[in-house]
Amino acid sequence: MLVVGAGHGGAQAAIALRQNGFTGSIAVLGEEPELPYERPPLSKDYFAGEKTFERMLIRPPAFWSERDVTLLTGRRVVTVELEAHAVITEDGERIGYGKLVWAAGGHARRLPLPGAELPGVQSLRTRADADAMKAGAASTDRVVVIGGGYIGLEAAAVLAKAGKSVVLLEALERVLARVAGPELSRFFEAQHGAHGVEVRLGAAVAAIEGDGKVEAVRLANGDRIPAGLVIVGIGIVPAVEPLLAAGADGGDGVRVDQYCRTSLPDVYAVGDCAAHRNRFAGGGWCRIESVQNANDMATAAARHLCGVEAPYDAVPWFWSNQYELRLQTVGLSIGHDLTVVRGDPAAAGFSIIYLKGGRVVALDCVNAVRDYVQGRALVVSEARIAPERLADAATPLKELAAG
Repeated sequence: MLVVGAGHGGAQAAIALRQNGFTGSIAVLGEEPELPYERPPLSKDYFAGEKTFERMLIRPPAFWSERDVTLLTGRRVVTVELEAHAVITEDGERIGYGKLVWAAGGHARRLPLPGAELPGVQSLRTRADADAMKAGAASTDRVVVIGGGYIGLEAAAVLAKAGKSVVLLEALERVLARVAGPELSRFFEAQHGAHGVEVRLGAAVAAIEGDGKVEAVRLANGDRIPAGLVIVGIGIVPAVEPLLAAGADGGDGVRVDQYCRTSLPDVYAVGDCAAHRNRFAGGGWCRIESVQNANDMATAAARHLCGVEAPYDAVPWFWSNQYELRLQTVGLSIGHDLTVVRGDPAAAGFSIIYLKGGRVVALDCVNAVRDYVQGRALVVSEARIAPERLADAATPLKELAAG
């Protein structure tokens, strides 16, 4: 068994294969030199210096050898040979497989602009990226963050807490526009502003400027923002080129069925790079970039490879830490047509409930753990509950679910 990708999905695939009784050989191939490690702390605890890399390892080094899992680090697959049942790495190494689990995730999307390759312009996807950002932040007080998604907001929060002057640029008219409703966007815009971050919306970047290193970001309106460090958080490009070149069905990711099988023989795909039909997205095709999705898809694939037909049907969930705020999301708000605010955003403890066609499809909970835990049942059952009842924070959601 060959697993390509040593992130959350790849590590979990190997773990779940052994847990489900697979006795054959397992090799996990990853691009980075490190052992499999947790990604979320890169923009949070690790970047802030509050968590060591050793504490981020998914499993200690001895774990893999004890379970006879071979880790092939520092390798990138460029070709998949279906008939030969082999992959070819960038260095020309050929590695055979009986079954292949593709868990390669994605690469940080680059800015297609002049100056984007200057030293000091940094994405945040790997440990090396985070180390470079920490080094860059240590030598400047002016930082520009491009992108108002979770990565950009989390990085801005860490930098602001460290006393840096931070300008956050978002090309759309609100932050988190692709993943949340306006109420949550406005809340986090206000929170970042209160912590000294200058949030600019509808800000189109024209170029990165500098002589040998980054010095400023120039906007399409002509504004020039000085910066000694520029952090780019504008999403990822799914790492599926070798599969698509081999004939796999896909585009924005590689398409898989309910058991995480691609259209290629003996090839599965899981995690950020795998597009699947998700009932929490109305049965439509989607990619979910989260630890939960990577782990649950990997488990479903491993079970199927071990002869257990248990389709992937997990409830999506996600979290983000910014300042003293903990956002927890359950479900997918895609296509929602109504939002209900539950609690008081001014008190920084509230929830936003998303409905579609009268049914609860998702919740965003800020410092509201009870709503997050109890709201899961509403999402799973697609509960129909009157908006005014959902808005009553004095009534626990578990009572509404029971009713």
